[in-house]
Amino acid sequence: FIAESPIVAGRALDAGYEPLALLTERKFIEGKAAGIIARCGEIPLYTGEREVLARLTGYELTRGVLCAMRRPRLPSVAEVCANARRIAVLENIMNPTNIGAIFRSAAALNVDAVLLTAAGSDPLYRRAARVSMGNVFLVPWTYLPEGERWPELLHELGFKTVALALRDDSLTLNDPRLLAEPKLAMVLGTEGDGLASSTIAACDYTVKIPMSHGVDSLNVAAASAVAFYQLALLNG
Repeated sequence: FIAESPIVAGRALDAGYEPLALLTERKFIEGKAAGIIARCGEIPLYTGEREVLARLTGYELTRGVLCAMRRPRLPSVAEVCANARRIAVLENIMNPTNIGAIFRSAAALNVDAVLLTAAGSDPLYRRAARVSMGNVFLVPWTYLPEGERWPELLHELGFKTVALALRDDSLTLNDPRLLAEPKLAMVLGTEGDGLASSTIAACDYTVKIPMSHGVDSLNVAAASAVAFYQLALLNG
């Protein structure tokens, strides 16, 4: 996978990811990229002027650095959830910007792990990792098994599941029943359509964030931050 910018590459290195090669603007070799270059050891270093690299990559590099890194073996769901109290489940969330923003909120707001369905965007996609400011390397994550059995799997691991959906029968986020749960999985759905009806039916609770001024819903990344603050950070 590709880590873009010194901050993202540095956090990947902090988390133990293996660098394979570096690409940087020539002027940053002794500047912004110097620390990353020093940490990466004897790997290939490619360089050029900004205009050349932009033509090569198709975009201007954020802070002038790209680092190719080895993708690690993903842990199992049970391994990721072993010591977790509050986790996020992302069902078919497609936009890498939203994935990155959700991981940044998860790291900041006391979410212990993130689980994703395989149809969603890859957390290690360049833009997702960059938007997360490298927090995809700090929050444990993995993919859920294919099919619709994953709510049952989470129940077997001791989690109560909370579907975030704008339904008339939804609870409010500060409902004491939610705050009293020792292990809670917050389930967020894809952009536009939200969670599948079968997913909502399989969850233990449905909660909503009340809207005003005729706004129909929040962006999924914004909704995640509100939910994580109430259900994870304040109950941490």
